[in-house]
Amino acid sequence: MMKKVRLGSSDLKVSQMVLGMMRSSAADVKALEAVLEKALELDINFIDHADIYAWRTPAESLYGELVKARPELKDKFIVQTKCGICQGYYDLSYEHIMESVEQSLTRMNLEKIDVLLLHRPDALMEPEEIAKAFDELQLSGKVLNFGVSNMNPGQISRIQKCVRQPLITDQMQLSIVHSSLIDQGIYVNMKDEQAVMRDGSLLDYLDEHNMSLQAWSIIQAGWEEGCFIDHPNYKELNDKLEELSKKYKVTKSAIAVAWILRHPANILPIAGTVNPTHLEEMAKAFELKLTRQEWYSLYLATGKKLP
Repeated sequence: MMKKVRLGSSDLKVSQMVLGMMRSSAADVKALEAVLEKALELDINFIDHADIYAWRTPAESLYGELVKARPELKDKFIVQTKCGICQGYYDLSYEHIMESVEQSLTRMNLEKIDVLLLHRPDALMEPEEIAKAFDELQLSGKVLNFGVSNMNPGQISRIQKCVRQPLITDQMQLSIVHSSLIDQGIYVNMKDEQAVMRDGSLLDYLDEHNMSLQAWSIIQAGWEEGCFIDHPNYKELNDKLEELSKKYKVTKSAIAVAWILRHPANILPIAGTVNPTHLEEMAKAFELKLTRQEWYSLYLATGKKLP
């Protein structure tokens, strides 16, 4: 049974693993149906879309086709989508937020979105416009809850100062390799590169303000290198992953997810796959708990050293 957690301060009880839809360009409706059926089998009820996936991939439209054919799915999944990324610029204006939501609802054949996230910080954003959009969307019943993505504490506070609705979640990149959210807390007051505070102590801020953290690219090193599993640049890490995968009888990907789950912040890892087998393999991370020594051994296997 997949662990259910409360999403921030909302009343939503969501599976701690999120099914990400960004890669659904590799699927058709039948393949999407298969991975969603596997998600239900694993008790995963939380799926993540974005308006940007509509022009990079047909994610929302594929989901909409499936919902049209199987309307009962509307009651089985909590749907999250994001807005604000355009081709060549960011836009969190009132007009764009409203238009994006309407388009997402149409593509997905839905009457409501459970969670809407502001996808990236817009340098020109005006919180008063965001507040106006949120009020109208909530009043109409088209969006029930709101959050952000890729934002630091200052940006969140600036928006929250104007909006009435609590921002319930932040979505950030996090993996064993891309671990700056955690690094700066370990390297406090050190001169090491890892001591640089790139996120404004976001983990502490989210805990203080009762917001959930969702982690994306959970088995990725970066855009250039791609997945770190079996990557030649991460031999030491993969050796350690292999050692622990044999001990716990799961895949290396599951160990990588378990590393995220071991953190006490109740982080929600986003499994960005449309492969039912891969989803099931990663979900096995919830069946184990790494020891402190194992968690740190994986952290150090990326080349970092404790201060």
